[in-house]
Amino acid sequence: MKINIGLIDYGMGNLHSVERSFNRLKQPLNIVKGPKDIDNCHALILPGVGAFDPAMKNLKSTELIPKLNQWAIEKKPLLGICLGLQLLFESSEEGNSKGLGILKGKIKHLPQVKDQLIPHMGWAVLNQEKECPFFDKIDRTQWMYFVHSFSAIPLRNEDIAATVDYGGSKITAIIWKDTIAACQFHPEKSGKSGEILLSRWLYWVKSIALTSH
Repeated sequence: MKINIGLIDYGMGNLHSVERSFNRLKQPLNIVKGPKDIDNCHALILPGVGAFDPAMKNLKSTELIPKLNQWAIEKKPLLGICLGLQLLFESSEEGNSKGLGILKGKIKHLPQVKDQLIPHMGWAVLNQEKECPFFDKIDRTQWMYFVHSFSAIPLRNEDIAATVDYGGSKITAIIWKDTIAACQFHPEKSGKSGEILLSRWLYWVKSIALTSH
C-alpha cells in the first residue's frame, strides 16, 4: 500500500534536507501547512531550526496544534527533529511559550561545563538506553550530527531511547514513547547513520499502517 507521510511546514524547518533524505529512501513527503493537509497522512514529521517561542507562534498560526494533539492521542506515528523534539514538551527555558505538551517534561539549557562549547555542535556517538524501532540488535557505533543549546529533560526516564555524552554527563538524544519518536540531532544531515535510522522509522511506519487496515 502507498504510505503518505506529512512534513509540517510552519516556516522554521529545514524542509529541503528532510525531503532529500526521504527521496533517497524512495518515499516522497507531503507538505503540511494546515489542518486539512493531515487528513490522508499515515505519519507526520515535525522538523525545526531556530528558537522555541517563534516556533510555537508560527505553529499556532497554522491551526495545526489541535490536530497534532489529537494525532498523539490516537497513537499515530510522529517524528520530531531537533527543535521539533523540543516543541513536543511542555515548556522550554529558551522562552515563555507553552509547548505542545505531547511529551511530559521540560527543555533546559545545556549546563555550563569547562572546555565544552555551547551550542553543542558536531558529530557525537549515540548511547542506546532502550530498544526501539530506531535500533537493531546488531547495531554498531552510530555517529549523528548535533547542533543545539538546549536539551530535553523528560518526566519519565523510560522515554529516553538514546543519550549522548556531554561534558561528563549524558543528555537526551532520542525520545521514543508509544508512537512518538524524536531526535535531538539531525538524521537528515548525519550521512549513512542518519539514513539507516530514517529507513528504520519508515519501515516501522509502514508496518503500523498495514496493521491498521
